[in-house]
Amino acid sequence: MLGRVKESRTWNLGCLQKAFTDRCSQCAAVSWGLTDEGKYYCTSCHNVTDRSEEVVSTAVIPNTKINSISRGLRQRSKHEKGWDWYVCEGFQCILYHQAEALETLGVSPELKNEVLHSFWKRYLQKSKQAYCKNPVRTSGRKAKVLEDNLQSSDWGSDFELLSDTTCPPESGAEFQSDSQTPKPFPATKRSSKSASVCSGSVDGVEYSERKEKGLLKMTVPRTLALCYLSLLWQRETITLSDLLRFVEEDRIPYINAFKVFPEEMKVYGRDKGIFAVESWPDYEDIYKNMIEVAVFLDLPRFPDITEDCYLHPNTLCMKYLLEVNLPEEMYTLTCQVVKLTGIGEVDFLTFDPIAKMTRTVKHDVQAVAVIVLVLKLLFLLDDKLEWSYSDLAEAYNEGHKEETPQFDFRKWYQVMKKTFDEKRRKWEEARAKYVWKTKRPLYRSHIDKSVAYKRREMVENLQKQFSALIGSAPEVERQAPSSFQLNWTGEDTGSPCFHGHSLQGLLISKGQALITKNSLYWLSTHKFCKSYCKHVTTYEESNFSLSYQFILNIFSFLLRIKTSALHEEVSLLEKKLFEKKYNESKRSSRSKKVRRH
Repeated sequence: MLGRVKESRTWNLGCLQKAFTDRCSQCAAVSWGLTDEGKYYCTSCHNVTDRSEEVVSTAVIPNTKINSISRGLRQRSKHEKGWDWYVCEGFQCILYHQAEALETLGVSPELKNEVLHSFWKRYLQKSKQAYCKNPVRTSGRKAKVLEDNLQSSDWGSDFELLSDTTCPPESGAEFQSDSQTPKPFPATKRSSKSASVCSGSVDGVEYSERKEKGLLKMTVPRTLALCYLSLLWQRETITLSDLLRFVEEDRIPYINAFKVFPEEMKVYGRDKGIFAVESWPDYEDIYKNMIEVAVFLDLPRFPDITEDCYLHPNTLCMKYLLEVNLPEEMYTLTCQVVKLTGIGEVDFLTFDPIAKMTRTVKHDVQAVAVIVLVLKLLFLLDDKLEWSYSDLAEAYNEGHKEETPQFDFRKWYQVMKKTFDEKRRKWEEARAKYVWKTKRPLYRSHIDKSVAYKRREMVENLQKQFSALIGSAPEVERQAPSSFQLNWTGEDTGSPCFHGHSLQGLLISKGQALITKNSLYWLSTHKFCKSYCKHVTTYEESNFSLSYQFILNIFSFLLRIKTSALHEEVSLLEKKLFEKKYNESKRSSRSKKVRRH
Protein backbone atom coordinates (compact mmCIF):
# COMPACT_ATOMS: atom_id res chain seq x y z
CA MET A 1 0.00 0.00 0.00
CA LEU A 2 2.85 2.36 0.88
CA GLY A 3 4.49 1.58 -2.43
CA ARG A 4 1.32 2.59 -4.32
CA VAL A 5 1.22 5.92 -2.52
CA LYS A 6 4.84 6.60 -3.41
CA GLU A 7 4.13 5.66 -7.03
CA SER A 8 1.18 8.04 -7.14
CA ARG A 9 3.15 10.89 -5.61
CA THR A 10 6.05 10.27 -7.99
CA TRP A 11 3.69 10.26 -10.98
CA ASN A 12 2.08 13.53 -9.89
CA LEU A 13 5.42 15.17 -9.39
CA GLY A 14 6.50 13.89 -12.77
CA CYS A 15 3.42 15.48 -14.39
CA LEU A 16 4.24 18.87 -12.89
CA GLN A 17 7.89 18.63 -13.78
CA LYS A 18 6.94 17.71 -17.31
CA ALA A 19 4.65 20.71 -17.54
CA PHE A 20 7.23 23.12 -16.07
CA THR A 21 10.91 22.08 -16.25
CA ASP A 22 12.71 25.37 -15.53
CA ARG A 23 15.14 25.49 -12.64
CA CYS A 24 14.33 27.49 -9.54
CA SER A 25 15.99 30.90 -9.52
CA GLN A 26 16.80 30.56 -5.82
CA CYS A 27 18.03 27.00 -5.33
CA ALA A 28 18.30 25.72 -8.95
CA ALA A 29 16.11 22.72 -8.10
CA VAL A 30 13.49 21.31 -10.47
CA SER A 31 10.72 20.39 -8.05
CA TRP A 32 7.50 22.31 -8.50
CA GLY A 33 4.14 22.40 -6.79
CA LEU A 34 1.03 24.53 -7.30
CA THR A 35 -0.56 27.10 -4.99
CA ASP A 36 -4.32 27.64 -4.74
CA GLU A 37 -3.95 30.54 -7.19
CA GLY A 38 -2.51 28.12 -9.74
CA LYS A 39 1.07 29.47 -9.56
CA TYR A 40 4.18 27.26 -9.52
CA TYR A 41 6.28 27.23 -6.35
CA CYS A 42 9.49 25.41 -5.52
CA THR A 43 8.95 22.58 -3.06
CA SER A 44 12.57 22.94 -1.86
CA CYS A 45 12.80 26.64 -1.01
CA HIS A 46 9.08 27.61 -1.40
CA ASN A 47 9.91 30.29 -3.96
CA VAL A 48 6.75 31.33 -5.89
CA THR A 49 7.15 32.17 -9.58
CA ASP A 50 5.03 34.31 -11.86
CA ARG A 51 4.33 31.30 -14.04
CA SER A 52 0.79 30.01 -13.45
CA GLU A 53 -1.42 27.22 -14.69
CA GLU A 54 -5.13 26.65 -14.29
CA VAL A 55 -5.78 23.44 -12.40
CA VAL A 56 -9.18 21.86 -12.70
CA SER A 57 -8.53 18.68 -10.77
CA THR A 58 -6.73 18.21 -7.46
CA ALA A 59 -5.32 14.91 -8.68
CA VAL A 60 -2.17 16.69 -9.88
CA ILE A 61 -1.36 18.09 -6.43
CA PRO A 62 1.82 16.31 -5.37
CA ASN A 63 1.17 15.91 -1.65
CA THR A 64 -0.67 17.33 1.30
CA LYS A 65 2.27 19.47 2.38
CA ILE A 66 0.98 22.19 0.06
CA ASN A 67 -1.85 22.84 2.51
CA SER A 68 0.67 23.98 5.11
CA ILE A 69 2.00 26.58 2.73
CA SER A 70 -1.31 27.79 1.28
CA ARG A 71 -5.03 27.21 1.74
CA GLY A 72 -5.07 24.44 -0.84
CA LEU A 73 -6.89 24.22 -4.14
CA ARG A 74 -10.67 24.56 -4.17
CA GLN A 75 -12.16 21.85 -6.31
CA ARG A 76 -14.45 23.39 -8.87
CA SER A 77 -17.99 22.23 -9.12
CA LYS A 78 -19.30 20.66 -12.27
CA HIS A 79 -21.14 23.75 -13.51
CA GLU A 80 -18.94 26.48 -12.03
CA LYS A 81 -17.59 27.78 -15.28
CA GLY A 82 -20.78 27.28 -17.24
CA TRP A 83 -21.55 27.85 -20.87
CA ASP A 84 -20.63 30.76 -23.09
CA TRP A 85 -24.15 31.96 -23.80
CA TYR A 86 -25.67 35.04 -25.40
CA VAL A 87 -28.58 37.25 -24.39
CA CYS A 88 -30.77 36.12 -27.29
CA GLU A 89 -30.35 32.54 -26.06
CA GLY A 90 -31.64 33.58 -22.66
CA PHE A 91 -34.77 35.12 -24.18
CA GLN A 92 -35.27 32.04 -26.34
CA CYS A 93 -35.15 29.86 -23.24
CA ILE A 94 -37.80 32.06 -21.57
CA LEU A 95 -40.02 32.02 -24.66
CA TYR A 96 -39.79 28.26 -24.93
CA HIS A 97 -40.86 27.72 -21.33
CA GLN A 98 -43.67 30.27 -21.69
CA ALA A 99 -44.92 28.38 -24.74
CA GLU A 100 -44.69 25.11 -22.80
CA ALA A 101 -46.75 26.66 -19.99
CA LEU A 102 -49.40 27.87 -22.44
CA GLU A 103 -49.60 24.39 -23.92
CA THR A 104 -50.30 22.94 -20.48
CA LEU A 105 -53.12 25.50 -20.14
CA GLY A 106 -54.84 24.02 -23.19
CA VAL A 107 -53.39 26.06 -26.02
CA SER A 108 -52.80 24.24 -29.31
CA PRO A 109 -49.22 22.90 -29.80
CA GLU A 110 -49.13 24.80 -33.10
CA LEU A 111 -48.63 28.00 -31.14
CA LYS A 112 -45.22 26.86 -29.90
CA ASN A 113 -44.02 24.84 -32.88
CA GLU A 114 -45.22 27.11 -35.67
CA VAL A 115 -46.51 30.58 -34.75
CA LEU A 116 -44.28 31.66 -31.85
CA HIS A 117 -41.37 29.82 -33.45
CA SER A 118 -41.79 31.84 -36.66
CA PHE A 119 -42.23 35.14 -34.81
CA TRP A 120 -39.01 34.54 -32.87
CA LYS A 121 -37.05 33.66 -36.00
CA ARG A 122 -38.41 36.79 -37.64
CA TYR A 123 -37.29 38.88 -34.68
CA LEU A 124 -33.77 37.42 -34.80
CA GLN A 125 -33.60 38.28 -38.48
CA LYS A 126 -35.02 41.79 -38.11
CA SER A 127 -32.61 42.55 -35.26
CA LYS A 128 -29.76 41.08 -37.32
CA GLN A 129 -28.84 38.53 -34.68
CA ALA A 130 -29.43 35.45 -36.85
CA TYR A 131 -31.14 34.16 -40.02
CA CYS A 132 -29.46 36.84 -42.12
CA LYS A 133 -26.38 36.77 -44.30
CA ASN A 134 -24.32 39.08 -42.11
CA PRO A 135 -25.40 39.01 -38.47
CA VAL A 136 -24.20 41.65 -36.06
CA ARG A 137 -20.91 41.07 -34.29
CA THR A 138 -20.13 41.69 -30.66
CA SER A 139 -16.54 42.58 -29.78
CA GLY A 140 -15.32 41.07 -33.04
CA ARG A 141 -16.98 37.69 -32.39
CA LYS A 142 -20.00 36.16 -34.05
CA ALA A 143 -23.10 36.00 -31.87
CA LYS A 144 -24.05 32.45 -30.99
CA VAL A 145 -27.74 31.65 -31.39
CA LEU A 146 -29.68 28.44 -31.36
CA GLU A 147 -30.43 28.10 -35.04
CA ASP A 148 -30.20 24.32 -34.97
CA ASN A 149 -32.67 24.19 -32.11
CA LEU A 150 -34.93 26.67 -33.91
CA GLN A 151 -34.99 24.49 -37.00
CA SER A 152 -36.06 21.48 -34.95
CA SER A 153 -39.59 20.92 -33.78
CA ASP A 154 -38.73 21.28 -30.11
CA TRP A 155 -36.82 24.51 -30.60
CA GLY A 156 -35.34 24.76 -27.14
CA SER A 157 -35.67 21.43 -25.37
CA ASP A 158 -32.03 20.42 -25.54
CA PHE A 159 -30.81 24.02 -25.48
CA GLU A 160 -27.38 23.41 -26.91
CA LEU A 161 -25.06 26.19 -28.01
CA LEU A 162 -23.62 26.65 -31.46
CA SER A 163 -20.35 28.09 -32.61
CA ASP A 164 -21.69 30.07 -35.53
CA THR A 165 -24.76 31.99 -36.58
CA THR A 166 -24.46 31.79 -40.32
CA CYS A 167 -27.78 30.54 -41.57
CA PRO A 168 -28.24 28.93 -44.97
CA PRO A 169 -30.32 31.17 -47.24
CA GLU A 170 -34.01 30.35 -47.12
CA SER A 171 -36.30 30.58 -50.08
CA GLY A 172 -39.37 32.77 -49.99
CA ALA A 173 -40.04 36.23 -48.71
CA GLU A 174 -40.46 35.27 -45.11
CA PHE A 175 -36.79 35.41 -44.22
CA GLN A 176 -34.63 37.29 -46.71
CA SER A 177 -30.89 37.46 -46.22
CA ASP A 178 -29.28 40.79 -45.56
CA SER A 179 -26.77 41.74 -48.23
CA GLN A 180 -25.34 44.69 -46.34
CA THR A 181 -22.01 44.54 -44.59
CA PRO A 182 -22.04 43.44 -40.97
CA LYS A 183 -22.42 46.30 -38.52
CA PRO A 184 -20.74 46.00 -35.16
CA PHE A 185 -22.36 47.34 -32.03
CA PRO A 186 -21.66 51.04 -31.53
CA ALA A 187 -18.32 51.37 -29.80
CA THR A 188 -18.66 53.33 -26.59
CA LYS A 189 -15.94 54.29 -24.19
CA ARG A 190 -16.58 52.67 -20.86
CA SER A 191 -15.88 54.41 -17.63
CA SER A 192 -13.78 52.73 -15.01
CA LYS A 193 -16.99 51.89 -13.15
CA SER A 194 -18.71 50.18 -16.08
CA ALA A 195 -15.53 48.41 -17.10
CA SER A 196 -15.55 46.47 -13.82
CA VAL A 197 -19.07 45.24 -14.35
CA CYS A 198 -19.16 41.68 -15.65
CA SER A 199 -21.96 39.51 -16.94
CA GLY A 200 -22.63 35.81 -17.13
CA SER A 201 -23.59 36.14 -20.78
CA VAL A 202 -20.93 36.82 -23.38
CA ASP A 203 -22.62 39.97 -24.72
CA GLY A 204 -24.44 41.23 -21.62
CA VAL A 205 -22.49 44.48 -21.45
CA GLU A 206 -22.66 45.11 -25.21
CA TYR A 207 -26.37 44.30 -25.29
CA SER A 208 -27.25 46.71 -22.49
CA GLU A 209 -25.25 49.48 -24.21
CA ARG A 210 -26.46 48.74 -27.73
CA LYS A 211 -28.37 51.69 -29.17
CA GLU A 212 -29.39 51.76 -32.79
CA LYS A 213 -32.10 53.74 -34.49
CA GLY A 214 -35.05 51.55 -35.35
CA LEU A 215 -33.88 48.64 -33.17
CA LEU A 216 -36.37 47.08 -30.76
CA LYS A 217 -34.39 45.32 -28.06
CA MET A 218 -35.98 42.25 -26.55
CA THR A 219 -37.05 42.45 -22.90
CA VAL A 220 -38.89 40.10 -20.57
CA PRO A 221 -42.18 42.07 -20.93
CA ARG A 222 -41.80 41.79 -24.71
CA THR A 223 -41.64 38.00 -24.41
CA LEU A 224 -45.17 38.20 -23.03
CA ALA A 225 -46.08 40.51 -25.90
CA LEU A 226 -44.80 37.89 -28.36
CA CYS A 227 -46.84 35.21 -26.59
CA TYR A 228 -50.00 37.30 -26.84
CA LEU A 229 -49.35 38.04 -30.50
CA SER A 230 -49.17 34.28 -31.05
CA LEU A 231 -52.41 33.77 -29.11
CA LEU A 232 -54.07 36.49 -31.16
CA TRP A 233 -52.85 34.96 -34.41
CA GLN A 234 -54.22 31.56 -33.38
CA ARG A 235 -57.44 33.17 -32.04
CA GLU A 236 -57.07 31.18 -28.84
CA THR A 237 -59.48 31.41 -25.91
CA ILE A 238 -57.04 33.43 -23.76
CA THR A 239 -57.32 37.20 -23.56
CA LEU A 240 -54.52 39.53 -22.50
CA SER A 241 -56.05 39.89 -19.02
CA ASP A 242 -56.15 36.09 -18.70
CA LEU A 243 -52.49 35.90 -19.72
CA LEU A 244 -51.46 38.41 -17.05
CA ARG A 245 -53.54 36.60 -14.43
CA PHE A 246 -51.83 33.31 -15.24
CA VAL A 247 -48.51 35.11 -14.74
CA GLU A 248 -49.72 36.23 -11.31
CA GLU A 249 -50.62 32.64 -10.47
CA ASP A 250 -47.08 31.51 -11.43
CA ARG A 251 -48.41 29.37 -14.26
CA ILE A 252 -46.33 31.23 -16.87
CA PRO A 253 -42.66 32.16 -16.29
CA TYR A 254 -42.18 35.92 -16.01
CA ILE A 255 -41.12 37.11 -12.54
CA ASN A 256 -37.37 36.40 -12.36
CA ALA A 257 -37.72 34.30 -15.47
CA PHE A 258 -34.02 33.39 -15.39
CA LYS A 259 -35.07 30.63 -12.96
CA VAL A 260 -35.83 28.47 -16.00
CA PHE A 261 -32.27 28.76 -17.31
CA PRO A 262 -30.13 25.62 -17.18
CA GLU A 263 -27.59 25.52 -14.36
CA GLU A 264 -24.79 25.98 -16.90
CA MET A 265 -26.12 29.44 -17.86
CA LYS A 266 -24.61 31.67 -15.19
CA VAL A 267 -26.55 34.90 -14.58
CA TYR A 268 -24.82 37.82 -12.86
CA GLY A 269 -23.71 41.41 -13.39
CA ARG A 270 -25.37 43.14 -16.32
CA ASP A 271 -27.64 40.12 -16.83
CA LYS A 272 -29.60 41.21 -13.77
CA GLY A 273 -30.84 44.35 -15.49
CA ILE A 274 -31.83 42.33 -18.56
CA PHE A 275 -33.55 39.26 -17.13
CA ALA A 276 -34.48 40.09 -13.52
CA VAL A 277 -38.08 41.36 -13.28
CA GLU A 278 -39.43 42.08 -9.82
CA SER A 279 -42.75 43.74 -10.63
CA TRP A 280 -46.08 42.50 -11.89
CA PRO A 281 -46.83 42.96 -15.60
CA ASP A 282 -49.00 45.94 -16.44
CA TYR A 283 -51.83 45.58 -18.97
CA GLU A 284 -51.17 48.85 -20.77
CA ASP A 285 -47.41 48.24 -20.86
CA ILE A 286 -47.72 44.73 -22.34
CA TYR A 287 -50.34 45.95 -24.83
CA LYS A 288 -48.07 48.79 -25.96
CA ASN A 289 -45.16 46.36 -26.33
CA MET A 290 -47.36 44.03 -28.35
CA ILE A 291 -48.06 46.77 -30.92
CA GLU A 292 -44.39 47.81 -31.05
CA VAL A 293 -43.23 44.24 -31.61
CA ALA A 294 -45.85 43.63 -34.33
CA VAL A 295 -44.82 46.80 -36.18
CA PHE A 296 -41.10 46.01 -35.80
CA LEU A 297 -41.63 42.50 -37.18
CA ASP A 298 -43.67 43.95 -40.06
CA LEU A 299 -46.33 41.30 -39.53
CA PRO A 300 -49.14 40.99 -42.07
CA ARG A 301 -52.84 41.25 -41.30
CA PHE A 302 -53.88 38.76 -38.64
CA PRO A 303 -56.59 36.12 -39.27
CA ASP A 304 -60.10 37.57 -39.24
CA ILE A 305 -61.99 37.67 -35.95
CA THR A 306 -65.49 36.64 -36.92
CA GLU A 307 -68.64 36.21 -34.84
CA ASP A 308 -67.84 32.59 -34.04
CA CYS A 309 -64.45 33.50 -32.50
CA TYR A 310 -63.89 33.70 -28.77
CA LEU A 311 -62.52 37.27 -29.03
CA HIS A 312 -65.70 38.60 -30.64
CA PRO A 313 -67.47 41.04 -28.27
CA ASN A 314 -70.69 38.99 -28.30
CA THR A 315 -68.89 35.92 -26.96
CA LEU A 316 -66.86 37.88 -24.42
CA CYS A 317 -69.93 39.78 -23.22
CA MET A 318 -71.67 36.51 -22.38
CA LYS A 319 -68.53 35.31 -20.60
CA TYR A 320 -68.27 38.43 -18.40
CA LEU A 321 -72.04 38.52 -17.74
CA LEU A 322 -71.71 35.07 -16.22
CA GLU A 323 -68.53 36.11 -14.43
CA VAL A 324 -70.17 38.95 -12.49
CA ASN A 325 -73.43 37.08 -11.87
CA LEU A 326 -75.68 39.22 -14.08
CA PRO A 327 -78.88 37.97 -15.83
CA GLU A 328 -78.40 36.15 -19.12
CA GLU A 329 -81.22 38.24 -20.63
CA MET A 330 -78.78 41.17 -20.75
CA TYR A 331 -76.98 39.35 -23.57
CA THR A 332 -79.65 40.50 -26.05
CA LEU A 333 -79.03 44.13 -25.11
CA THR A 334 -75.24 43.79 -25.35
CA CYS A 335 -75.59 42.32 -28.84
CA GLN A 336 -77.70 45.31 -29.88
CA VAL A 337 -75.09 47.74 -28.56
CA VAL A 338 -72.34 45.85 -30.43
CA LYS A 339 -74.35 46.08 -33.65
CA LEU A 340 -75.25 49.77 -33.26
CA THR A 341 -71.69 50.84 -32.48
CA GLY A 342 -70.13 48.68 -35.22
CA ILE A 343 -67.50 47.18 -32.93
CA GLY A 344 -68.45 43.66 -34.02
CA GLU A 345 -67.35 44.16 -37.63
CA VAL A 346 -64.51 41.98 -38.89
CA ASP A 347 -62.39 44.88 -40.15
CA PHE A 348 -62.76 46.66 -36.81
CA LEU A 349 -61.75 43.64 -34.71
CA THR A 350 -58.93 42.24 -36.86
CA PHE A 351 -55.42 43.43 -36.05
CA ASP A 352 -53.43 44.75 -39.01
CA PRO A 353 -49.99 46.08 -37.99
CA ILE A 354 -48.95 47.25 -41.48
CA ALA A 355 -52.14 49.19 -42.23
CA LYS A 356 -51.81 52.95 -42.71
CA MET A 357 -54.21 53.57 -39.82
CA THR A 358 -53.33 50.77 -37.42
CA ARG A 359 -56.43 50.02 -35.37
CA THR A 360 -55.92 48.16 -32.13
CA VAL A 361 -58.70 46.66 -30.04
CA LYS A 362 -58.55 45.61 -26.41
CA HIS A 363 -61.07 42.84 -26.83
CA ASP A 364 -61.66 42.05 -23.16
CA VAL A 365 -61.82 45.70 -22.03
CA GLN A 366 -64.18 46.57 -24.88
CA ALA A 367 -66.58 43.74 -24.00
CA VAL A 368 -66.68 44.84 -20.36
CA ALA A 369 -67.33 48.44 -21.46
CA VAL A 370 -70.39 47.21 -23.39
CA ILE A 371 -71.80 45.64 -20.21
CA VAL A 372 -71.20 48.84 -18.21
CA LEU A 373 -73.00 50.83 -20.90
CA VAL A 374 -75.98 48.44 -20.82
CA LEU A 375 -76.18 48.72 -17.02
CA LYS A 376 -76.30 52.50 -17.40
CA LEU A 377 -79.09 52.18 -19.96
CA LEU A 378 -81.10 49.97 -17.59
CA PHE A 379 -80.46 51.57 -14.21
CA LEU A 380 -78.92 54.97 -15.04
CA LEU A 381 -76.49 54.38 -12.12
CA ASP A 382 -77.06 57.77 -10.48
CA ASP A 383 -77.45 56.36 -6.93
CA LYS A 384 -81.21 56.95 -7.13
CA LEU A 385 -82.99 55.17 -9.96
CA GLU A 386 -81.32 51.77 -9.40
CA TRP A 387 -82.53 51.69 -5.79
CA SER A 388 -86.12 52.63 -6.70
CA TYR A 389 -86.13 49.84 -9.30
CA SER A 390 -84.81 47.51 -6.61
CA ASP A 391 -87.80 48.32 -4.36
CA LEU A 392 -90.19 47.42 -7.19
CA ALA A 393 -88.36 44.17 -7.94
CA GLU A 394 -88.31 43.18 -4.26
CA ALA A 395 -92.05 43.79 -3.91
CA TYR A 396 -92.76 41.79 -7.07
CA ASN A 397 -90.63 38.84 -5.96
CA GLU A 398 -92.39 38.74 -2.58
CA GLY A 399 -95.76 38.39 -4.26
CA HIS A 400 -94.68 36.01 -7.05
CA LYS A 401 -92.36 33.51 -5.38
CA GLU A 402 -93.29 30.68 -7.75
CA GLU A 403 -92.50 32.70 -10.89
CA THR A 404 -89.15 33.72 -12.35
CA PRO A 405 -87.74 36.40 -10.03
CA GLN A 406 -87.05 39.86 -11.33
CA PHE A 407 -83.51 41.14 -11.13
CA ASP A 408 -82.95 43.04 -7.87
CA PHE A 409 -80.01 45.42 -8.21
CA ARG A 410 -79.74 46.00 -4.45
CA LYS A 411 -79.57 42.29 -3.65
CA TRP A 412 -77.04 41.76 -6.45
CA TYR A 413 -74.96 44.65 -5.12
CA GLN A 414 -74.87 43.14 -1.61
CA VAL A 415 -73.84 39.70 -2.88
CA MET A 416 -71.19 41.09 -5.22
CA LYS A 417 -69.73 43.47 -2.65
CA LYS A 418 -69.24 40.67 -0.14
CA THR A 419 -67.68 38.37 -2.74
CA PHE A 420 -65.59 41.13 -4.28
CA ASP A 421 -64.19 42.31 -0.92
CA GLU A 422 -63.22 38.75 0.03
CA LYS A 423 -61.62 38.10 -3.36
CA ARG A 424 -59.66 41.34 -3.25
CA ARG A 425 -58.49 40.68 0.32
CA LYS A 426 -57.08 37.27 -0.63
CA TRP A 427 -55.47 38.77 -3.72
CA GLU A 428 -53.76 41.50 -1.68
CA GLU A 429 -52.57 38.95 0.90
CA ALA A 430 -51.14 36.73 -1.83
CA ARG A 431 -49.26 39.69 -3.30
CA ALA A 432 -47.94 40.70 0.11
CA LYS A 433 -46.67 37.16 0.80
CA TYR A 434 -45.09 36.71 -2.61
CA VAL A 435 -41.39 35.84 -2.38
CA TRP A 436 -39.56 38.01 -4.90
CA LYS A 437 -36.07 36.69 -4.22
CA THR A 438 -35.18 33.40 -5.83
CA LYS A 439 -33.15 30.50 -4.50
CA ARG A 440 -30.74 31.29 -7.30
CA PRO A 441 -29.35 34.67 -6.17
CA LEU A 442 -28.01 37.29 -8.51
CA TYR A 443 -24.61 38.83 -7.91
CA ARG A 444 -22.54 41.54 -9.55
CA SER A 445 -19.47 39.41 -10.24
CA HIS A 446 -17.84 36.15 -9.20
CA ILE A 447 -16.18 38.05 -6.35
CA ASP A 448 -19.62 38.68 -4.81
CA LYS A 449 -20.89 35.15 -5.46
CA SER A 450 -20.11 33.70 -2.05
CA VAL A 451 -21.55 36.75 -0.28
CA ALA A 452 -24.78 36.54 -2.29
CA TYR A 453 -25.25 32.86 -1.50
CA LYS A 454 -24.50 33.39 2.19
CA ARG A 455 -27.08 36.19 2.34
CA ARG A 456 -29.64 34.02 0.61
CA GLU A 457 -28.94 31.16 3.01
CA MET A 458 -29.32 33.50 5.98
CA VAL A 459 -32.66 34.79 4.68
CA GLU A 460 -33.95 31.25 4.20
CA ASN A 461 -32.90 30.29 7.74
CA LEU A 462 -34.65 33.35 9.17
CA GLN A 463 -37.79 32.49 7.23
CA LYS A 464 -37.74 28.94 8.59
CA GLN A 465 -37.30 30.20 12.15
CA PHE A 466 -40.09 32.74 11.76
CA SER A 467 -42.40 30.08 10.31
CA ALA A 468 -41.63 27.81 13.26
CA LEU A 469 -42.49 30.58 15.72
CA ILE A 470 -45.84 31.53 14.18
CA GLY A 471 -46.76 27.96 13.36
CA SER A 472 -47.05 26.40 9.96
CA ALA A 473 -50.18 27.55 8.18
CA PRO A 474 -52.05 24.84 6.26
CA GLU A 475 -51.12 24.87 2.60
CA VAL A 476 -54.00 25.88 0.37
CA GLU A 477 -54.51 23.47 -2.48
CA ARG A 478 -53.81 25.14 -5.79
CA GLN A 479 -56.90 25.34 -7.95
CA ALA A 480 -56.93 24.23 -11.56
CA PRO A 481 -56.56 27.07 -14.12
CA SER A 482 -59.83 28.53 -15.36
CA SER A 483 -61.06 31.41 -17.50
CA PHE A 484 -63.50 32.27 -14.69
CA GLN A 485 -62.33 33.77 -11.42
CA LEU A 486 -65.78 33.71 -9.80
CA ASN A 487 -68.08 30.69 -9.70
CA TRP A 488 -71.82 31.08 -9.07
CA THR A 489 -73.24 27.76 -10.21
CA GLY A 490 -71.31 25.35 -7.96
CA GLU A 491 -72.90 23.55 -5.03
CA ASP A 492 -70.54 25.04 -2.43
CA THR A 493 -70.71 28.67 -3.58
CA GLY A 494 -73.06 29.76 -0.78
CA SER A 495 -74.26 32.77 -2.79
CA PRO A 496 -77.40 33.21 -4.89
CA CYS A 497 -77.08 33.02 -8.65
CA PHE A 498 -78.77 35.75 -10.74
CA HIS A 499 -78.18 34.22 -14.17
CA GLY A 500 -81.78 33.12 -14.58
CA HIS A 501 -83.42 36.29 -13.24
CA SER A 502 -85.69 38.33 -15.47
CA LEU A 503 -85.48 41.92 -16.73
CA GLN A 504 -89.25 42.11 -17.03
CA GLY A 505 -89.58 45.14 -14.75
CA LEU A 506 -86.88 47.06 -16.61
CA LEU A 507 -88.15 46.69 -20.19
CA ILE A 508 -91.37 47.78 -21.88
CA SER A 509 -92.78 46.67 -25.21
CA LYS A 510 -93.06 49.16 -28.06
CA GLY A 511 -94.64 47.42 -30.99
CA GLN A 512 -92.67 44.25 -31.59
CA ALA A 513 -89.55 45.59 -29.89
CA LEU A 514 -88.53 45.93 -26.26
CA ILE A 515 -87.02 49.19 -25.01
CA THR A 516 -85.65 50.17 -21.62
CA LYS A 517 -88.10 51.60 -19.13
CA ASN A 518 -85.49 54.21 -18.24
CA SER A 519 -85.32 56.95 -20.87
CA LEU A 520 -82.52 58.96 -19.27
CA TYR A 521 -78.78 58.69 -19.74
CA TRP A 522 -75.74 60.63 -18.60
CA LEU A 523 -72.49 60.70 -20.56
CA SER A 524 -69.34 59.59 -18.80
CA THR A 525 -67.33 62.25 -20.65
CA HIS A 526 -68.64 65.44 -22.20
CA LYS A 527 -65.37 66.74 -23.58
CA PHE A 528 -62.48 64.61 -24.78
CA CYS A 529 -58.83 65.59 -24.56
CA LYS A 530 -56.99 66.74 -27.68
CA SER A 531 -55.25 64.28 -29.96
CA TYR A 532 -51.75 65.07 -28.73
CA CYS A 533 -52.70 64.13 -25.17
CA LYS A 534 -51.79 60.65 -23.87
CA HIS A 535 -55.34 59.97 -22.68
CA VAL A 536 -58.69 60.84 -24.21
CA THR A 537 -60.42 61.56 -20.91
CA THR A 538 -59.80 61.76 -17.18
CA TYR A 539 -61.42 59.88 -14.33
CA GLU A 540 -61.97 61.31 -10.84
CA GLU A 541 -64.06 59.16 -8.53
CA SER A 542 -65.61 62.13 -6.72
CA ASN A 543 -67.32 63.20 -9.95
CA PHE A 544 -69.28 59.94 -10.37
CA SER A 545 -71.93 57.98 -8.51
CA LEU A 546 -71.02 55.26 -6.03
CA SER A 547 -72.79 52.54 -8.01
CA TYR A 548 -70.87 53.48 -11.17
CA GLN A 549 -67.60 53.43 -9.22
CA PHE A 550 -68.45 50.01 -7.76
CA ILE A 551 -69.10 48.44 -11.15
CA LEU A 552 -65.92 49.91 -12.63
CA ASN A 553 -63.93 48.63 -9.65
CA ILE A 554 -65.27 45.09 -10.06
CA PHE A 555 -64.48 44.82 -13.75
CA SER A 556 -61.10 46.57 -13.51
CA PHE A 557 -60.10 44.12 -10.78
CA LEU A 558 -61.14 41.12 -12.86
CA LEU A 559 -59.16 42.41 -15.87
CA ARG A 560 -56.21 43.67 -13.79
CA ILE A 561 -56.44 47.12 -15.35
CA LYS A 562 -56.71 50.63 -14.01
CA THR A 563 -60.20 51.96 -13.37
CA SER A 564 -59.43 55.01 -15.49
CA ALA A 565 -58.65 52.75 -18.48
CA LEU A 566 -62.09 51.13 -18.29
CA HIS A 567 -63.79 54.51 -17.86
CA GLU A 568 -61.99 55.71 -20.98
CA GLU A 569 -63.22 52.70 -22.96
CA VAL A 570 -66.80 53.32 -21.79
CA SER A 571 -66.53 56.95 -22.88
CA LEU A 572 -65.28 56.00 -26.35
CA LEU A 573 -68.10 53.49 -26.72
CA GLU A 574 -70.66 56.09 -25.69
CA LYS A 575 -69.23 58.43 -28.30
CA LYS A 576 -69.98 55.82 -30.96
CA LEU A 577 -73.47 55.06 -29.67
CA PHE A 578 -74.57 58.64 -28.98
CA GLU A 579 -72.81 60.35 -31.86
CA LYS A 580 -75.72 62.75 -32.43
CA LYS A 581 -75.78 63.72 -28.78
CA TYR A 582 -72.07 64.51 -28.84
CA ASN A 583 -72.49 66.57 -32.02
CA GLU A 584 -75.30 68.56 -30.40
CA SER A 585 -73.14 69.26 -27.35
CA LYS A 586 -70.35 70.49 -29.62
CA ARG A 587 -72.74 72.81 -31.47
CA SER A 588 -74.12 74.21 -28.23
CA SER A 589 -70.63 74.87 -26.87
CA ARG A 590 -69.68 76.63 -30.12
CA SER A 591 -72.79 78.81 -30.04
CA LYS A 592 -72.03 79.80 -26.44
CA LYS A 593 -68.56 80.87 -27.51
CA VAL A 594 -70.00 82.94 -30.38
CA ARG A 595 -72.47 84.68 -28.03
CA ARG A 596 -69.69 85.49 -25.58
CA HIS A 597 -67.69 87.13 -28.35
